[in-house]
Amino acid sequence: MPQTETPGIEAAPPARLRWWTELPLIVLVYACYSAGRLLARGDVNSAVDHGLAILRIEKVLRINAEHPLNRLFRTEAWIGVPADFWYASLHYVVTPVVLVWLFRSRTLHYRAARTWLMTSTFIGLIGFTLLPTCPPRLLSADHGFVDTMAQYSSYGWWGGEASAPRGLGGMTNQYAAMPSLHVGWALWCGVMLWRHGGTRAAKTAGVVYPLVTTIVVMGTANHYFLDAAAGAAVMGAGLLLAPLVTRRAERVAGWAAARFPSVPVATRGAEAPIVSGGCQTSPGERIPRQRESRFGPGAEPGATPSEAGDGAPAAAR
Repeated sequence: MPQTETPGIEAAPPARLRWWTELPLIVLVYACYSAGRLLARGDVNSAVDHGLAILRIEKVLRINAEHPLNRLFRTEAWIGVPADFWYASLHYVVTPVVLVWLFRSRTLHYRAARTWLMTSTFIGLIGFTLLPTCPPRLLSADHGFVDTMAQYSSYGWWGGEASAPRGLGGMTNQYAAMPSLHVGWALWCGVMLWRHGGTRAAKTAGVVYPLVTTIVVMGTANHYFLDAAAGAAVMGAGLLLAPLVTRRAERVAGWAAARFPSVPVATRGAEAPIVSGGCQTSPGERIPRQRESRFGPGAEPGATPSEAGDGAPAAAR
C-alpha cells in the first residue's frame, strides 16, 4: 500500500552534518566514557575475584592465550616495546582519524557508523560498572603475568599504571577491563576500513588492525582473552541497537523542533520579496523619493536611452 503524505506537510530532508555540531557531540560522549570509567571503579577485592574467575574459566576451556603471549612480550623487547606503544597510542589516534575520514569522505555512512560506535561505548560502560575486573598484570606474581607497560616504561611516556602518562595513573580506572573497548573500537575501525576503504591496502588494514590489537592487549597483560571476546560482543550488540537509537533520536529531534520552532532564515542567493509587487500607479505618477530610471516605463534592461525613451515628450529629445 503506497504511503500517503499529510496535506500541507512536506517531508523534511535529513539535516546536513556540520563539524561544529558533531565535534561537541563526540567530545561529550568521550567525556562520559572517561567519567564513567572513573566512577565505576568498584571494590578492589571484587575486581580481583572477577579476574581470577575469568582466568579459571579460560584454563578449563584451554583458551588462556594471554599466558604464552605475555611470556613472549616480556622476554623479547623488540616485540614488547612496539606492542606497548601500540596499546598506549593507537586506541586514541586511529578511532578519531577514522571518524574524521568517514565524516569528510563517506558522509552517507557516517551517521550510522557514529551511532554504532557511541551505542557500543555506552554498553561497555555498563560492563565496567557491573563487572569490575582486575587485569592479568595486576594479579599477584604467582599467576605468571608481568606488566610489560611497567617493564618497558623507560621507552615511552607511560608509567607503571596502565597506559596513562607518568604521574596520571591515578586518574584512570585500572579495573575497567571487561569488556575490552581497545578491541571493540579496533573492530569498529576494521569494519569501516573494510566496507568503505575501497582499496586493497585499506581492506588489509581493516583485518590487521583489530587482529594485532587483540594480540597486543593480551600480550601486554592488560586483558584476558574473554575480555577481548566481550569487546567484540559489545560491538555486535551496539550494531543491533544502533537503528533503534537512531529512531529514538529522530523522534526526540522532531519533538524538539515542534516544541521550539526556529525562525526561518533567508538563505544566501534567495530572492527577497518585492514589497510593492502587485501595486498599480497612474500614468506619470511617481512614488515619493523614488529614483528616476534612465529608461522609460516598460523598457527592456538592455535597451539604450534612445531606444527606450526617457519619459520626456518627443519634441524635447
